[in-house]
Amino acid sequence: MAITSGRNFWCLCSSVVLVLATAPARAETKLFESVQVTPSGEYTFGIEGPAADLDGNLFVVNFGKPGTIGKLPVGGTASEPFTALPEGSVGNAIRFARDGTMFIADYKKHNIFAIPKGSTEPAIWFHSDEMNQPNDITIARDGTIYASDPNWKGREGHIWRIAKGADGTVQGQLMSAPRAMGTTNGIDLSPDDKTLYVGESSSGQIWSYTVAGNELTSPRLVKAFQPDTVDGLRTDIAGRLYVARILKGTITLMKANGAVEREITLRAKEPTNLAFGGHDGKTIFVTQRQGGFVESFRTDQQGREHCLQRGRC
Repeated sequence: MAITSGRNFWCLCSSVVLVLATAPARAETKLFESVQVTPSGEYTFGIEGPAADLDGNLFVVNFGKPGTIGKLPVGGTASEPFTALPEGSVGNAIRFARDGTMFIADYKKHNIFAIPKGSTEPAIWFHSDEMNQPNDITIARDGTIYASDPNWKGREGHIWRIAKGADGTVQGQLMSAPRAMGTTNGIDLSPDDKTLYVGESSSGQIWSYTVAGNELTSPRLVKAFQPDTVDGLRTDIAGRLYVARILKGTITLMKANGAVEREITLRAKEPTNLAFGGHDGKTIFVTQRQGGFVESFRTDQQGREHCLQRGRC
């Protein structure tokens, strides 16, 4: 450090004080204020299935063309290719298990693919010709996957439970339910894994069920929106639900009892799904079919899945 005279040192300090006093304060990110984070047109009309790993990278299906997965690096402003599914397969949902394995729902070929942490090669983890299509998935702390299985033409659907059996083989089974479901779409678990939330696009309703092995019991209507206006959904560690309101252009944030806390206005009008990410799990990324881009906003609670990945839930 150079030595200065007393007078020059006083002048230098005065200048620093003046600069600091007159410099504009750094703007803080406002909660629930969404901004576009990737260029328009990066993804196809089938943009879906966002999921973030623990390093903060975001993964989204159908980057540039169907059957691909794009990656938005942490702090990045544009996506890059991550991998491609086998010919004919098209992803619709991505989720991460506690060990970092990426699972992808392939709605075209009725597969659940798995990509181990550190790899880019997808391998079939589960397949069933009995599926209409695996649409959205969620993962419990023990690794059990729950998959929505809509029949869009019939405007009805089911839920699959997929898990390893005692012999180590992966087994899938349709879950029984006490009511006929509509087109099952967005799906997630409560923080304690005891409740499964299911969005039905055809009716616009969000239902909750108690999970009892291969059975869904105690159905409860959480919230009824307009038909065909709900898509993906996620839960946070406080047990609240975030619902993508496709065609309305908002994310509805509500309590488990259906009481709406707020409507978060988005940059575009056709949100398909959402995911928690960021360094603290409080950044929500939203996939936008209108424009083929990703936008994001900050929230005040960590996502359930993000907390689970870190082993703190």
